[in-house]
Amino acid sequence: DAIHELYMEHVMAHAPGYGKLITWSPVPIMPTPGAVGLIIEKIARRDGMSVVGVDIGGATTDVFSVFRAGGEPVFHRTVSANLGMSYSVSNVMVEAGLANILRWVPFAVDEAELRNRIKNKMIRPTTIPQTLDDLVIEQAICREALRLSFEQHKALAVGLKGRQQARDISDALEQSASGATLVDLLDLGLLVGSGGVLSHAPRRQQAMLMMIDAFLPEGITELAVDSIFMTPQLGVLSTVHEEAATQVFERDCLIVLGACVAPVGTGRAGQPCMTVQVEGGAVRRVAWGELVRVPVAGSGRVRLVVSPERGVDAGAGRGRPVEREVRAGAVGVVLDARGRRPFALPADPRDRIAALRAWNRALDAYPREV
Repeated sequence: DAIHELYMEHVMAHAPGYGKLITWSPVPIMPTPGAVGLIIEKIARRDGMSVVGVDIGGATTDVFSVFRAGGEPVFHRTVSANLGMSYSVSNVMVEAGLANILRWVPFAVDEAELRNRIKNKMIRPTTIPQTLDDLVIEQAICREALRLSFEQHKALAVGLKGRQQARDISDALEQSASGATLVDLLDLGLLVGSGGVLSHAPRRQQAMLMMIDAFLPEGITELAVDSIFMTPQLGVLSTVHEEAATQVFERDCLIVLGACVAPVGTGRAGQPCMTVQVEGGAVRRVAWGELVRVPVAGSGRVRLVVSPERGVDAGAGRGRPVEREVRAGAVGVVLDARGRRPFALPADPRDRIAALRAWNRALDAYPREV
């Protein structure tokens, strides 16, 4: 990551007109990933919570995280340089494999046709989906690009074992690390998505479902998207006026999608998983395998009381209830009882397609069934 930043600064410094440009700016010019990371880190430190941010573009996907280590928030940033939605989309296909992309598509697709769709996107990177089927396939690819990028991030967001260790340039080039990952999804308070495929999804439910499927948040997590891609500019502004930058970020830039409640554990489909009381609403009893959307009027803050079944952890320990206030957002509260550690889609293709369609209906993700 440090090498990538140095490389980007070197490229920027040799761009035509850069010398003149820096004379116009009262603050240092920085690469986009560095600026985005700044605002994510400041929000996490200000609110005292763990935050993950992701910016998925045409060529790269950047992941940012702030998690506690030894009581102190620790910031990490990774750049997956060959995982993107247009210029690098073929690499997503290679790294994820066609089977992993197809597992998110709720209808039969010929593998040769999928390869052609992906390669057409690569050679015509500015095209957008023209049909609902095209959109669903693009969003399936997005899930895998995000998943792969997050897996890389978790492998590098680590702490050191024992005493501090010296590392040389060969360690950085090999991306080697020691210690366990600092990414604790049960501690994650906010997940922020950015990039056209997330920010400009036709329905906010689609963005929320893509992020839930890719990151598999645990416990109770709020999700949001950067609606106007102002995060990089606000990151630079935060170096001048932090309070103004964070306020604009939350009030004008972020669109809160809602909260996801996803207990850790697995069970037989149809068996009880958890009971959830949403303030002002009825008690919801959710079974394993279900995905339930609870719309909240006004999209304001609501208090949740989550009572998991015995052996199931919603964030306070197995079988222990959790009470928390969350922002309901544009989508509402999503109750995800599809299982964690592991999460697995049905093995039989017909069962898998039926499950995907049921989850899409539950969130009202598309105007018609696909």
